[in-house]
Parts: sequence; C-alpha cells; structure tokens
Amino acid sequence: MPERGAIRQALPTDAATIAKLTHDAYSPWTDLLGGAPIPVTEDYGPRIAAGEVYILDRLRQPAGLLVVETHRDHLMIFSVAVAPEFQGLGLGIHLLRFAEDLARKAGVGEIRLYTNARMDKNIALYKSFGYRETGRRQNPARPGWTAVDMAKEIA
Repeated sequence: MPERGAIRQALPTDAATIAKLTHDAYSPWTDLLGGAPIPVTEDYGPRIAAGEVYILDRLRQPAGLLVVETHRDHLMIFSVAVAPEFQGLGLGIHLLRFAEDLARKAGVGEIRLYTNARMDKNIALYKSFGYRETGRRQNPARPGWTAVDMAKEIA
C-alpha cells in the first residue's frame, strides 16, 4: 500500500528519530499511567543492530515504527508506534499487517504482544484485528502495572 508509506529496516542513524517518535506516540499513555511505558525508556541501539526495528516512512517523514523479536515458535511485537500527526490514518494496522508478513517469512504461526491493562484503546484495536487475550500478569519491570498478554494465529 504505497499511500500508507514504505516500511524499511532501521539504521543506526535512526536512533534519535526512533526515540523521539516513540516518546511522542506514547506521551498520552505516559500521562495516564503516571510514568513512561517501557518502549519509551528502551535503548534501541541493540535492537537496531539485531534488525528488530522497522520504520514506516510516509510523505518523506518517519510516521511510525514496529519493533519485533523473532522466537522459535512466535514473533513478539515489542512496540507499535505511530507519530501523533499520522494517527487515525490506518498506519498502526499497516504495521500490524507487516508484522504478519514477517511472521510468515520466519515460518512461525503466532504473533504475541503485551500491553498495559489501562491502554484500553490499544486492547480494543488488537482485538478488532484478531488478537485474543491470553492472560494478565503483573509487569515485572513496572510494579503496580498489569500487563495484558495477547496473541494471534497466523495462517
């Protein structure tokens, strides 16, 4: 979908852009949660070097990003973020579809992710896109925060 933008693997020179985009995209949640969500505090250097970060460029601007980990039996989405000025255009779904393509190429049949239980809009979006809730647990990195685990089977 060219109108949605092109997705490319991030380069080390993209680190500052990734940090800013993540900060901006998660800022409403930071206010709601009373602290920065884990993706905001992440050091993306090792993830970029490992090939886990993808940037969605639209109108010659970084509009979104996807961070994934490939495991033996699943693809784990660490972060999906869309810059505030590009939200509401379907770019998050575009990135989730890209994750499905990555899972198929990796030969895994499932995508997993987790989100904060208070991020109700995200949970609703993931459910509408075919993810199911698989459990809830205390987030070990953020005492007092509840993580919602979700998964989607990939054909």
